[in-house]
Amino acid sequence: MLDPRLLRSFAAIADTGSFTQAAERLNMTQSTISQQLARLEEAVGLELIDRVARPVRPTASGERLLGYARRILALQQEAEAMLGDPAGTASVRIGVPEDIVTDAMAKVFASFARQHREIRLDVFAGLSRDLTKRYRAGELDITIVKEAAASSDHRATFPEAMAWFESLDAPATWPDPLPLVAFPPGGLYREAMFERIERERRRWYIAFSGSSLHNVLVGVEAGLGLSLLPIEAAAGRRVRPYAPFGKEPAMVISIYSWEQSGPIAELVENMSAVLAERFSTGAQL
Repeated sequence: MLDPRLLRSFAAIADTGSFTQAAERLNMTQSTISQQLARLEEAVGLELIDRVARPVRPTASGERLLGYARRILALQQEAEAMLGDPAGTASVRIGVPEDIVTDAMAKVFASFARQHREIRLDVFAGLSRDLTKRYRAGELDITIVKEAAASSDHRATFPEAMAWFESLDAPATWPDPLPLVAFPPGGLYREAMFERIERERRRWYIAFSGSSLHNVLVGVEAGLGLSLLPIEAAAGRRVRPYAPFGKEPAMVISIYSWEQSGPIAELVENMSAVLAERFSTGAQL
C-alpha cells in the first residue's frame, strides 16, 4: 500500500517543479521531502522525478503515477472530512404504531433532523404490545403506544375513540356466527372485540386477519366482516358504524421517553403536540 504522506510529497514536487518550493508548501525541510520521495521510489521500484531537469519534473513512470496519487489524496481528504462531520453519528430509536406516522408527524421528524444533524432517527413500526416490550427492555428511546390505560411514567396521553364498523355494502343482517376482521393475536383491539362479542353472547369466527390497520380497514371495506376500529382512522373510508354494537370505551394513545431533557425531550414535546391536535378533542361518529 502506498503511503499517502509519500504521495503528497511526490505530488508537491511534481506540481511546483522544485524540492525547495514543495518543502515550503508542506511545511517540511528540503531533506525530509527528498527522503520521502526516495522512500516512495524504493517502494515502487522506479524513478519518479527527473532530478537533472530544471525545473525538476516527473519521469514517464512518475507521470503515470501522478494521476493516481492525486485521486488517492483527494479520497483521503474526502474520507477525513466525512469522518470529521458528526452528522448521523448518534441514534434515537422511536417505536410507533404504523398509523401514527402521519404527514404532520413526519414534518416533526424532518424539522428535528435539520436542527440536530448529529442525530439519526431510527423509526420502527409495530403492534403496541411489542413496542411496549421493546421500550421496557431499553431497545427504544421513545415510543408511542395504544393501550387500555396509560402507565404512570407516560409523558402525555390522549383518548382514542373506538367503535364497531362494517362495510357500506354490508348486508342488512349478518349471518350467525358473526364474521370478524381482526388483528393477529396480541393486538389490542382484537381482545376488546372478543370481550364485547362474549358479553353480547354472540357466536363469531375470524374471517380475515390483517397485520396492519390498513389491511384491517381494507378487509372491512370489502365486506369480509365486522371490526372494532378507531373512529378517526375510519373517517373517509367505505365503512359505516355497526349500530347494534356502536361505540366502545376509548383506548388511549400514550407517549413514553426515558430522557426528560435535551434534544430527545424537545422531540417528545413536538410529537406530543401532533398527537394532541389529532386526538385530544376525540373523534365523533
